[in-house]
Amino acid sequence: MTFQVVYSPEAVEHLRALSKTRQVLVLDQLDEQLAHEPMLPTRKRKLLRPNRIAPWELRLGEIRVFYEVEETPAPRVIVKGVGIKGHNELRIGEERIEL
Repeated sequence: MTFQVVYSPEAVEHLRALSKTRQVLVLDQLDEQLAHEPMLPTRKRKLLRPNRIAPWELRLGEIRVFYEVEETPAPRVIVKGVGIKGHNELRIGEERIEL
């Protein structure tokens, strides 16, 4: 089953805040990593504890992509946020996030 990757309006704004190089990396990796079996934990994907952003995280170096998965009515991955993690701090847009 192939999942369609959909971006929330907030995630689009988060992507625009990144450099073009990082934008390309995120877009390429999302299609590669999340189109098939997005709920299978790997070294790059993990299920998070309950939080206000999304239940899943994809790690792309220092970039973090937060997403949720819907299997019905059509299989899709909804990207909820894109941020940068440095040391113990996560920034999504201009906001510092505690997970």
